[in-house]
Amino acid sequence: MAAPHSRYRLVPMRPRNPHEPGRSASNLELFFDLVFVVAVSIASVQLHHELTEGHIFEGVLTYAFVFFGIWWAWVNFTWFATSFDTGDWLYRLMTIVQMGGVLVLASGIEPVFSDHDFALVVLSYVLMRFALVGQWLRAARAASDTRRSALTYATGVTLVQILWLTSLLLPADALPVVFLILVAAELTVPVVAERRGGTPWHPHHLAERHGLFALILLGESLLASANAIIEALREADSLGPLIMISALTLIVTAGLWWIYFWAPHHHTIDGFSKTFLYGYGHYFIFAAAGAFSAGIEVEIDVLTGHSELHPPGASFAYTVPIAVFMLGVWLLVIRPVANGVINAVVPAGALLVLIDPIIPVPTALTAVFLIAVVVVLVWQEPKVEPAAGSGDRDRHADGGIAAP
Repeated sequence: MAAPHSRYRLVPMRPRNPHEPGRSASNLELFFDLVFVVAVSIASVQLHHELTEGHIFEGVLTYAFVFFGIWWAWVNFTWFATSFDTGDWLYRLMTIVQMGGVLVLASGIEPVFSDHDFALVVLSYVLMRFALVGQWLRAARAASDTRRSALTYATGVTLVQILWLTSLLLPADALPVVFLILVAAELTVPVVAERRGGTPWHPHHLAERHGLFALILLGESLLASANAIIEALREADSLGPLIMISALTLIVTAGLWWIYFWAPHHHTIDGFSKTFLYGYGHYFIFAAAGAFSAGIEVEIDVLTGHSELHPPGASFAYTVPIAVFMLGVWLLVIRPVANGVINAVVPAGALLVLIDPIIPVPTALTAVFLIAVVVVLVWQEPKVEPAAGSGDRDRHADGGIAAP
């Protein structure tokens, strides 16, 4: 950013222009995403183990909690960066601290699944959140227009982190309910803070960042496809089915990629309500994408005789995530800009994928359903119009926000 430096070579952390031309993900943001590849991969592997051993309910709930910590750390950094990224040495240092927290969190995922030991995950999560509090305090000091909102973020996040630390002292039986309350508190802080003045969001930048994270998660599915080939080379008796699983995983992953990027996302990031729906709704899209690769690994275990699950029920391990992903993208991004045909085909395709395990040849049909949806998308165009206003409130070119 072209801004004057202080004597400490720091750039004043003022709100960035939400209409800044050519805004794209920085090298630091791409570097930041790398640590989430590790965390997502470990969470997916642990979910795979739980499902393979038949611990379906417990495994899914634990995965949902762990993935919330991963996703919430990523999304908070991303939304802060779109408003206040300075790129100076202190901003980079605080970001690297958050990266360290993600790596520690990743190392604590296995104890959560195996022993219900949340201590390391919670402590590393709190470390990341306090690093972000420091960023919010810096933003509050430098920016007058968003000071009230920034201080609300800093105060709210701090209070919730104290509660997270306190939760470690409670009996294990109380943790599920306490964690749900604390998750709700985390989700409430941005809503309250944005209502108290708000911060500037750059729609194109946010759309790109969410798309990049979606690619990371879909990449886990490609890894599962490669694992199927590796297993095929070891299991001669299952060579044909494993090669088919590998090919069809690639087809399905490509179909999910096509669906996700069919409509431009930046039109959805417009106004308070729609923007929060877009951001929060992506939890289900991202969690489903991560779970899809675990489901494929479960199917590989079934084919090689290493799973407590059996077909056709085991196939739900990957058809449910596919259906959730499709429905999530349809509701958040596709539905507002699609015609009646698309708005019928995409949810219908998700429903068919969901019930695929009770239909003969389930894996092949899942791929066929995805191909059919993509074919319809190819022959249709999203009804995208120039963004008008901002819905709930207007955002000035200088990064400030005018309350209604």
